[in-house]
Amino acid sequence: MNPRPNKLQLFKWLPNSWMMTTGPVSGNALYLTFDDGPNVGYTERVLDVLAAHSAKATFFLLGEQVEAHPAVVRRIVDEGHQLGNHSYNHPRFTRIPHSQQLSQIERTERLLAAIDGKREHRFRPPSGRFPLSLLLHFAMNRSSMAYWSYDSLDYTGMPAEKLIDVLRGDPPRAGDIVLLHDDNDATVELLNVMLPEWRKAGFELRALPELASA
Repeated sequence: MNPRPNKLQLFKWLPNSWMMTTGPVSGNALYLTFDDGPNVGYTERVLDVLAAHSAKATFFLLGEQVEAHPAVVRRIVDEGHQLGNHSYNHPRFTRIPHSQQLSQIERTERLLAAIDGKREHRFRPPSGRFPLSLLLHFAMNRSSMAYWSYDSLDYTGMPAEKLIDVLRGDPPRAGDIVLLHDDNDATVELLNVMLPEWRKAGFELRALPELASA
């Protein structure tokens, strides 16, 4: 298993103004991102671990989960983390019409704005799959989709011990955007081990940079 699969190597050649795959390297920053939440029983545990290590993150949330668990979303914001848009109910964007893609994004935008008051949030396509038309839509509207450059592989079902071995074998670099999920025990165990190790390696553990229009 490789935390830097081939498709990520292809996306890095796109302009960051179209597809954000890495963040600024200043301050030896490592950018933590979590997809598919909030998930009661897991997101809270992730927040506890982040707080214990003075780490900040961006949570790419599903609109239906925001509706179901607004108190958890408010806790994310209150503890200084950033909200991101991950669609309303995680369809495969390559299989639905463009109008439905935009509806998924806009519906979730309204839910996020009602909690954090921001006009715009970074968007990450479900499962990282998207049609070219959506990428062009974001580029034409002077915005960028958020991707990642370092995959924790925490969605694979591998035990935390194996995931930790993989990440230690190919450690992150400054500016990497780390893909994680706040919906399973392995992620919580991984964070408990890797956050202090990444801190010891000199990384600052941050959320993604704020959008200028947010």
